[in-house]
Amino acid sequence: MLTVALAGTFAASLEAALRAQLGVACEIVVADEAAIVGKLGDVDVLVTMSFTREMAAAARRLALVQVPGAGLDRIDRTALPAGTALANAYGHEVGIAEYVLGAMLALARDFGRLDAALRRGVWASQWAVGTPAPPPWPELAGKTLGILGYGRIGSALARRARAFDMQICAIRRDITRSASDDLALLGGPEILDEVLRRADYLAITLPATAATRGLIGEAQLATMKRTAVLVNVARAEIVDEEALYRALAKRMIAAAALDVWYRYPTDAAPTPPARPPFHELPNVLMTPHVSGWTEGMLQARVRLIADNIRRITRGDPPENLIA
Repeated sequence: MLTVALAGTFAASLEAALRAQLGVACEIVVADEAAIVGKLGDVDVLVTMSFTREMAAAARRLALVQVPGAGLDRIDRTALPAGTALANAYGHEVGIAEYVLGAMLALARDFGRLDAALRRGVWASQWAVGTPAPPPWPELAGKTLGILGYGRIGSALARRARAFDMQICAIRRDITRSASDDLALLGGPEILDEVLRRADYLAITLPATAATRGLIGEAQLATMKRTAVLVNVARAEIVDEEALYRALAKRMIAAAALDVWYRYPTDAAPTPPARPPFHELPNVLMTPHVSGWTEGMLQARVRLIADNIRRITRGDPPENLIA
């Protein structure tokens, strides 16, 4: 019988839905990433966000390492045993694109501050008596959205931003795949400074690689407009932590929405997500890596993982095979 192991919190959370989708006889083993090592000897498919040399050494018949997400930054691809396939999963692009637009609107219109004020009875608007009306809020229409990483997420975001009458400038490695898209500017990494200069809003949707870690530092943030808003839904380390904090604290850029962080929990204790006190800054929207956590994403990933398990039983290559 086929044995499937689910390693780690995220993979384990898919167990019930995966059982309902599979439709093939198999044994499912669930454990954390450390405990799974001792169980890998008889495992055929490992669903995990992390793969190490220790895991590889313990696996005797592993046919597939299935990442239940898109990122491969915790997968040691050099450790994959001969004959073991590696696949990842998407399905998060709609949820993340919607998050980015929601964050842009929330920051542009200052919803958090207005809500907090009105709960105290303070009308921070033109309806207040005896105080000047605030400056009118900006609209997204006519503004420029820069997208760093014009893949599945970036293109899903661009389609929705065009409905808001925004201009789109984007960077991707293979521009031929998007040459027919209706973009104001499209190019490779060499146009980064131009995108930064133009952007009223900057969405970071790049994977974390050796080339992208630290891509946005003090010099790049200084290139942006003082009125610009940065939204990071990719990986925190793409943006230099200290440089970003200083840029926000000194209002070198107007605001940021941050859904990815420099520190993550390792136990149940409260975990500050960064070294600098981003939480003290009024121009930061902080969320705990939830931009892609939607019903549609979970359904899409479970369907793909179940289908890839069935493919392995038939001897077929998995979908989203990583070369």
